[in-house]
Amino acid sequence: MARQLPLTCSGHTRPVVNLSFSDKTSYGYFLISACKDGKPMLRQGETGDWIGTFEGHKGAVWEATLNKDASKAATAGADFTAKVWNAISGEELVTFQHKHIVKTVDFSEDSMQLLTGSNEKVLRLFDLNNTGSDPQLLMGHKGHIKSAVLDSNGQKIFSGGDDKIIRFWDVRTMTEFKTIQTDHPVSSMEIHRDGTVLIVTYGKEVSFWDTSSCEKIKSFECPCDIYSASLHPDKSCFVAGGEDFRLFKFDYETGKELESYKGHFGPVHCVRFSPDGELYASGSEDGTLRLWQNTVGKTYGLWKSLNGDDGNTTENGKV
Repeated sequence: MARQLPLTCSGHTRPVVNLSFSDKTSYGYFLISACKDGKPMLRQGETGDWIGTFEGHKGAVWEATLNKDASKAATAGADFTAKVWNAISGEELVTFQHKHIVKTVDFSEDSMQLLTGSNEKVLRLFDLNNTGSDPQLLMGHKGHIKSAVLDSNGQKIFSGGDDKIIRFWDVRTMTEFKTIQTDHPVSSMEIHRDGTVLIVTYGKEVSFWDTSSCEKIKSFECPCDIYSASLHPDKSCFVAGGEDFRLFKFDYETGKELESYKGHFGPVHCVRFSPDGELYASGSEDGTLRLWQNTVGKTYGLWKSLNGDDGNTTENGKV
């Protein structure tokens, strides 16, 4: 069996705390990373090759995301701002001032709205067609908000943080309609690429929720505290990373551990599958991004099989 040889993406100087992939475009797909060095970076998703750095934040960047076609980026900063960027030119398009550290940002499916969550315990929904207008506000959190996402229909918001509650919001009425108590602070949220599943992590648990009914589908306990998890595009497996430096892969149906790899030299803060499911990316306290093959030994990106495509041996590079 081939050995997993991750590609290491250097360039950041402090812990990498968040990352996001775009959808597939005519130019491939793209990866953005958020780091405590305050300089989010854009990379080619298949290889990790550096494209550019977004410069303008005056402090740590806690989250960074791309819209579907990778034309825009959004970042959440410790400088009390959320910023929207032209992801092609690197130009800063708009800055939204907040009253405290911004921890999370998310585009609506049509890129017309931007959701932010902050240490003010307030969610804001900005109109990107009228950036001078006041945002819509959602209040109810009793602790710092760590993660918030819009569903693919733009009708619901899901959020969580230090108050140990998953909150479900109706965008049409801008009201909270459901809360779920957890045993630990919510550390991350992801909407699956088909829009039907919400993935939430807290403590050692990874839970999966139907975005339509807002009912829990299933949950699994992992071997360590988990900070981030991602579900494969075909829903065959999910990956998770957290406190003990390892990347885990589990069967989505049964929760059985399929693989685990140690490559980082610090806790894993974020992990996401690429849109084609061929790789997953991780970011760590050690200041690096790493790209991991979903099918070890397959020729893909910078991974070249030394024995055809039989999956026995691979070589890797550093980018």
